[in-house]
Amino acid sequence: MLVKTVDRRRKTEDRSSEPVTSNQKRVTSNQEPVTRNMEAVDLLKKVRRIEIKTRGLTRHIFAGEYHSAFKGRGISFSEVREYQYGDDIRNIDWNVTARFNHPWVKVYEEERELTVMLLIDVSGSGDFGSAVSFKRDIMTEVSAVLSFSAIYNNDKIGVIFFTDKVEKFIPPQKGRKHILRIIRELLDFRPRSNNTNLSEPLRFLTNAIKKRCTAFIISDFIAPEFEEAMRIASSKHDIVALKVSYPLEKKLPDVGLMKVMDAETGYEKWVDTSSKYMRKSYSDWWISHMERIRNTFKKCGVDFTELSTNEDYVRPLIKLFESR
Repeated sequence: MLVKTVDRRRKTEDRSSEPVTSNQKRVTSNQEPVTRNMEAVDLLKKVRRIEIKTRGLTRHIFAGEYHSAFKGRGISFSEVREYQYGDDIRNIDWNVTARFNHPWVKVYEEERELTVMLLIDVSGSGDFGSAVSFKRDIMTEVSAVLSFSAIYNNDKIGVIFFTDKVEKFIPPQKGRKHILRIIRELLDFRPRSNNTNLSEPLRFLTNAIKKRCTAFIISDFIAPEFEEAMRIASSKHDIVALKVSYPLEKKLPDVGLMKVMDAETGYEKWVDTSSKYMRKSYSDWWISHMERIRNTFKKCGVDFTELSTNEDYVRPLIKLFESR
């Protein structure tokens, strides 16, 4: 698909071939730490804003839904107590009962601890959106919300950043410091590739995470066929797909000649959006694309919801949690 994007990444000029005097070196050495410090301060402010917003959502909105939607691996023994009317006689602890000469029962509790993995698409198509919100911004906030939800429920959280390969793997851990590290990476990570291949992170998940986990794939799913890798991964793990999209991806506007660029390959082309045939062809492609994705998720038993950059992502997430 062809999309118009703006590269928001900080660009630096290669000055390695330019002659540099000793005075210039001295100025550069003084300025570089200042620049790095300013960037670090700006990054910390962004991290703090994300933390405040998403932590509030987690506490007041998602806590109950997340807990009930994603179950633990089973039940584990907690303690013994005296028998009460209505207790299941199958839970009587006969050793303790014999010792005290009256019935005692075993008490079990849900084994809540989960491992949650976030598979986050950091390819070039994430830099598509408007001045209000880019797809990558939504991915960052949703990832932070899920991370805090996991931590508040005493679950481990890990991350796989991917393009057409696994760019970075952060092993599952607990704790606020770990969450803040994830948010920093979400805001500042720069991938080596711009392309997308969903099969690679799914294979990595299958091989790297041995025990069953809950994995959220956060992507626009504009990628080559990935059904086989998804089927294998979903047979081992609980997979949830969160598709992030931008309204202009669904329907071309009638604005005449428009130059578009593929954010992943850099290919550019002029498109006549005033042509009804062109707009219908694109609309048909999008419908076919969405139908293919939904069929893939259905075949693989994967829960799925769509998030849009121009709409609140809270309701779709709550609806997804309640449906599980």
